[in-house]
Amino acid sequence: MRTQVAIIGSGPSGLLLGQLLSNAGIDNIILDRVDRDYILGRIRAGVLEVGAVQMLGKAGAGERMHEEGLIHDGFDLSFSGRRHRIHLKDLTGTSVMVYGQTELTRDLMDHREATGGLTIYNAEAVTPHDFDGVRPYVTYKKDGVTHRVDCDFIAGCDGYHGVCRASVQDKGIQSFEKVYPFGWLGILADVPPVHHELIYANHARGFALCSQRSHTRSRYYVQVPLTDKVEQWSDEAFWDELRRRVPDDVAQALVTGPSIEKSIAPLRSFVAEPLRFGALFLVGDAGHIVPPTGAKGLNLAASDVHYLFEGLREHYGEESTAGIDAYSGRALKRIWKAERFSWSMTMLLHRFPADGEFGQKVQEAELDYLSSSHAAQTAMAENYVGLPY
Repeated sequence: MRTQVAIIGSGPSGLLLGQLLSNAGIDNIILDRVDRDYILGRIRAGVLEVGAVQMLGKAGAGERMHEEGLIHDGFDLSFSGRRHRIHLKDLTGTSVMVYGQTELTRDLMDHREATGGLTIYNAEAVTPHDFDGVRPYVTYKKDGVTHRVDCDFIAGCDGYHGVCRASVQDKGIQSFEKVYPFGWLGILADVPPVHHELIYANHARGFALCSQRSHTRSRYYVQVPLTDKVEQWSDEAFWDELRRRVPDDVAQALVTGPSIEKSIAPLRSFVAEPLRFGALFLVGDAGHIVPPTGAKGLNLAASDVHYLFEGLREHYGEESTAGIDAYSGRALKRIWKAERFSWSMTMLLHRFPADGEFGQKVQEAELDYLSSSHAAQTAMAENYVGLPY
């Protein structure tokens, strides 16, 4: 089998890249070790920057998002017994879109199928070969038979634990990482959101977030120690703890119900450098992880896809390697800005007992300054809606 670009991983970044390439007449194949239902069963973030929204539209898969997605012109910060709204639209002239990653992935899958794109699911032992040579190829097993896909380039869109990053561990890759001393206990419930926009809460008991996926489905989080187990938390205990951490008017308006998903996610920051190894490119979570506080994970994957697609389009359309040669540097420049923002939001909103009373007073002063400074709010809003590609 022969293709121009072999894409490993059929999450949002792989699907988005594949669709953009197909639209541009560049042949591609997507390989994934799991099946479609498994991928759609994963619950992920749902706040999209304007750039990610535009990318989905460019791929031709944004129609349902624009019909069902929720446009948010701002969000609330809750601290010291008060709430302050960050007016994204007023401060930056633009907004964010709340649309679940599961739905976005479904839209891309359906559009790829409708437009004749090839995705091979349940592909076992997917392995990239000779990507630092002149004839890159990928092998995989399907129904007990080994297959080979010859290609020009390999896009590693298979996540942090995928084979692509593992394949370059001995090729000069450098990793940067910060692990935070807590996690997010999150639940998904079919109840109406407590507020029409997100509420980020800084509280003496720990961070909390009120978010949503639709007008009838809500997503809530509370900060918990890494030693906690999800089995320790009943739905009732979660709702009680959430009420303690949000303002009284929010607690009173909260509609509760049985969870349809409950999990604890550890928080960490991670970046791999570089993102290109010959004909192999790392994209999305394969190259970087951000804590969810700044809502940047999926959005960074979209910007990676933008840089890589433009480079590949230039390569095939103009016979120039300038774009693909610049991919790693361009992507990393934006990645580190998003890492900085996600780190700053995490440090601002969570409780860090090890920092003591001094650290807590500094955090409170920062929140107070933010609420009274137009310049500080503008900087936060610019980063939240997404820096330009």
